[in-house]
Amino acid sequence: MNWSSRERKRRRMQYTYTAWAPTTYPPLPKIVTVKSKLSSAKTQIPIRYSAHEYSNNNDKININDDADDGRKFALPYHVKNITSTSNPFVKHCLKLRQSSSYRHSHGSALVVGTTPIREIYNFNRSLRERTVRMDCLLLLDKVEVPEGLDNISTHTVRVGSVVMKKLSGVQSSESIEAIALMKIPTSFFSIDVNQKEVDCRSWFPSIHRILVLDGIQDPGNLGTLLRTAMAFKWGGVFLLPGCCDPFNEKALRASRGACFQLPIVSGSWYHLEVLKDEFQMKLLAGHAGGNEEPRPVLQLSQELVDSFAGVPLCLVMGSEGRGLSEESQRVCELVTIPMQGEFESLNVSVAGGIFLYMLQPKTQRFI
Repeated sequence: MNWSSRERKRRRMQYTYTAWAPTTYPPLPKIVTVKSKLSSAKTQIPIRYSAHEYSNNNDKININDDADDGRKFALPYHVKNITSTSNPFVKHCLKLRQSSSYRHSHGSALVVGTTPIREIYNFNRSLRERTVRMDCLLLLDKVEVPEGLDNISTHTVRVGSVVMKKLSGVQSSESIEAIALMKIPTSFFSIDVNQKEVDCRSWFPSIHRILVLDGIQDPGNLGTLLRTAMAFKWGGVFLLPGCCDPFNEKALRASRGACFQLPIVSGSWYHLEVLKDEFQMKLLAGHAGGNEEPRPVLQLSQELVDSFAGVPLCLVMGSEGRGLSEESQRVCELVTIPMQGEFESLNVSVAGGIFLYMLQPKTQRFI
C-alpha cells in the first residue's frame, strides 16, 4: 500500500515503540490440560506456547475472553517504551487482569505493586528449584527503579501514566510504580474433577498443616486467608469447588502475592480424601457453633490445640454466605471459637486467622 508523506509521518508519530515481531521463549515442559474449578474453562500447568505475530494495525487484534488457541502474546525484547492503551500487549495484559479463563489459558497473571513483586521475587530467589518466572516488568515512566527491583534481570518496559492506570485498575497510578507479568507458578495444581489417578505426594512439600477452603467466593477473604497461611508457615492450601480464582486481581491484592509462594491445589472432595488417607490426616472444620447442632462442636482451646501438636491436619473454612458444605460438616470434626460477645459469628478471614495462628506448627507459635 502506498501512503503519502504526511500519512507516513502521522503513523510514525502514533507509537513510541517499534514494530511488533515474533519472539519465542525457551521450551517449557509438556503441556497438561485439565478443567479448572476456579470459574474458568481450563487450566494448563505447566504451559508452553508458541509466539504470536502482531501487526501495527490495532483494529485487527481480537482478544477474546475464552481465547485458548495455544498462542502466546509475547513482547519483543527491543520494545522499551509503551504509551498507548491501544497497544496489543496492553490489551493482552488487561485481559489477564480481568478474565480468569483468559488468565489460565495463557498461564500468566498480572501482579500490581512494588511490594508483592519484591516479595515474590525474593521468595523465588530463596528456592533451590524456582517456581515462578517473570516475563516482563512494567515501570512507570520517569520514576526511579524501586528498591529491590533494580537487580531483576528481566525485560523491563517503561509505560505512561495512562497505561499504568489502565492496567493497575486503581483510580490513581501515582501509588503504583510497577506491574509484573508473571507465569502462574508450577506450585499451583488444578485437577480435573473426573481424574482418579493422582500423585498427592507431589502437591505439598510439607503436609503437617494444610488449609482447605470450601466455596470461598469472595476474593478479598480468600486472599487474606492465603496471606495469613503464608505468615504462619502452613504447608499449603487446598481449594474445593466453588472457590474464586486465587490469581484474581482482588485476591492477589489481598494476599500480597502469597498465591505465588504457597503451594495451592484445586481439586474435589475425592482428591482431598486421597490426601487425607495417604498421610493419615485429621480433618477439622471451623464452625460458627450454636445450640441446635445435631453433633458435638468442640471449642478452640489451648488444650485442644496441644492434643493436635504432632498430628497432620487439614483445617476447612467455609464461605460466609452458606457456611460449610454438607460434605464438610459430615466428615470433619467441628471446632468453634468461643466468644464472650453476642455476635453470631466472625468474618471468615478473621476466624481463619485465629485458627491458623492457634494451630500453626508448634515450633512457630508463641503466646
